[in-house]
Amino acid sequence: MKRLLSIIPMLLSGDGKADRVVPPSGHTAWLTSFSAAAMAFLAVFTLALALAAGRLADRWSAELARTATVRISAPEGQQAAQTRAVLRVLRTTPGIRSARALTDAEQRKLLEPWFGPDLPLDALPIPRLVEVIEGNPGPDVAGLRMRLAAEAPGAVFDDHTRWRAPLVRAAQRLRLLAVLAIALITLATAAMITLAAKASLAANATVISVLRLVGATDAYIARAFVRRFTLRALVGALLGTAVGMVAVLLLPSAGREASFLSGLGFQGVDWFVPLAIAPLAAAVAWWATRAAAHRTLRGLT
Repeated sequence: MKRLLSIIPMLLSGDGKADRVVPPSGHTAWLTSFSAAAMAFLAVFTLALALAAGRLADRWSAELARTATVRISAPEGQQAAQTRAVLRVLRTTPGIRSARALTDAEQRKLLEPWFGPDLPLDALPIPRLVEVIEGNPGPDVAGLRMRLAAEAPGAVFDDHTRWRAPLVRAAQRLRLLAVLAIALITLATAAMITLAAKASLAANATVISVLRLVGATDAYIARAFVRRFTLRALVGALLGTAVGMVAVLLLPSAGREASFLSGLGFQGVDWFVPLAIAPLAAAVAWWATRAAAHRTLRGLT
């Protein structure tokens, strides 16, 4: 940590004469800056995906953890009686906060995306749905199902466990993949900056030999390369981060019907998270260039 903190004064001070050892332009200059900018841009969107996946998993888990549904499929003329029996059982069951039967309009709205707005509920054998809100702690599900089977044979209690868990796991795995993608972006940035630093050192082998003849140490020479490449990576990462944040800000809202797409971005304090990308890129560039410089200088003896 102390060594990483030493990057800041090194970047701010520097040695003008030593800086001239590193060519200020050329393919190594634009390659370093472009790589840092491109990787920072990708990192912004990867962070947005990771945060959105985390919010999605938390929302699904919270919204479905305390909800359940009772589906009542009864012969014609018995559905109303079984619905009343189900509501009576639910309202007298410990662990049930509330229970209510959905109206025809509400059930029609639920089925509208699949069957259209003109669905004739009266002519179709559609089960009656009862919305259940569980308390904390929840009910004895096994005992509740036995009571419902006795009072209303056509009632089925569904606590959403079968399909809630796979959805939450899918969102969590998506977040994990985003974290892995950020790690790969970091490694790719380090690899490209290492190649650029090695190319620059090799291109200046003659200059380095002259500097050694006049008494310059390898640490002095390496420090010049490290500072220049770290600054290039920092500037490129700042530019890529800024462009990425603007692009995320301009993403169109998809509305509540597509909550994941509308949540693909940063919310609240999440906007401060991408600000860590540029310092991280500078730290990666400092580490990669330092290792490459010392390794290459030893090979030039």
